[in-house]
Amino acid sequence: MTRETILANARLILPDRVVTGRLHLSDGAIAAVEEGAGVPPGAEDCGGDWLAPGLVELHTDNLERHIEPRPDVDWPHAAALVAHDAELAGCGITTVFDALRVGSNPGGRRRYLPYARRLASELLELRAAGALRISHFLHLRAEICSETLPEEMAEFGPEDRVGIVSLMDHTPGQRQFRDLDKLRAYVIGKRGLSEADFVEHVAELKELRARIGDAHEVAAVAEARRYGAVLASHDDTSAEHVATSAQHGVGLAEFPTTHEAARACREHGIPVMMGAPNLIRGGSHSGNVAAEDLARAGLLDILSSDYVPAALLLGAVQLGRLWGDMARGIATVTRAPAEAAGLSDRGTLIPGRRADVIRFAERADVPVLRGVWVRGARVA
Repeated sequence: MTRETILANARLILPDRVVTGRLHLSDGAIAAVEEGAGVPPGAEDCGGDWLAPGLVELHTDNLERHIEPRPDVDWPHAAALVAHDAELAGCGITTVFDALRVGSNPGGRRRYLPYARRLASELLELRAAGALRISHFLHLRAEICSETLPEEMAEFGPEDRVGIVSLMDHTPGQRQFRDLDKLRAYVIGKRGLSEADFVEHVAELKELRARIGDAHEVAAVAEARRYGAVLASHDDTSAEHVATSAQHGVGLAEFPTTHEAARACREHGIPVMMGAPNLIRGGSHSGNVAAEDLARAGLLDILSSDYVPAALLLGAVQLGRLWGDMARGIATVTRAPAEAAGLSDRGTLIPGRRADVIRFAERADVPVLRGVWVRGARVA
């Protein structure tokens, strides 16, 4: 049976401009885009609200928050996955690459045990059962400084919807954690380690990185190619880091920590992604470069919600205001991430693309969602 929806009297955020018009959705796809303020019989009158493509989220830790709502609390996974999915839908996210850590330290001072394979299987089972509202892919965060990375990555294959593999090197004293005082405050504050425990933890990780880190990086790059996934760098700090990323074939730079690294990414043709919370709060908790500074310098391409799903739309709207171009701001959370992830069927309001659409208004300078459609079906 044909399912048709007409969303009329709206400000349509098209790839390069905003127009007042109507959006026709039919059988899961965008059937037509028409200009004009009229409301045909049977159409939904959007009252001048914005219509945009559904948001595409490439990096979010939100699932881990649902799985472990408090330290050492392992919440039932199916319930956590369904709640996570519903939260993202309610924030306008219609495609997500769920970030799962691969690479654990079972014997370290801060014990991290493997969980990604089990959780990924549960997610894929729920997807196959039709229990989820939005489109889910996997983003494997490959922890270079770990004990078990190659073994964990070997458990995944091309059939697992792994869309992104990011090279995460959290060795103390470099990249995101080059400032050990900030790392100390983060680790001791979050996990309650003593100063002696922290010193031992740092020494363990540095020894681990020196011993097997290079081999793990090579293995992670090879596994990303086996999956057919986009390879992403993480926390590049210098031009040298970016040059290495380019040699690996990196197609996305997550959270470069300096202007130098962001400029080098631009020179190598690597899209730059920054966290929306960094933009909204005016800087990063680790003291790295502010997303707004990169945006003003023309060095920001993509936003991720990182750890606050509602930040994605808010950040994009703020960029639209900053640049004086709402279409450009919204593109950082729709077209640009879809292209970076190799998804050519979504991210823009043009005929033939997936009918993943959001409607929102602005109240007190905050975007307020009025509706979310995935393949033309209303999900929020």
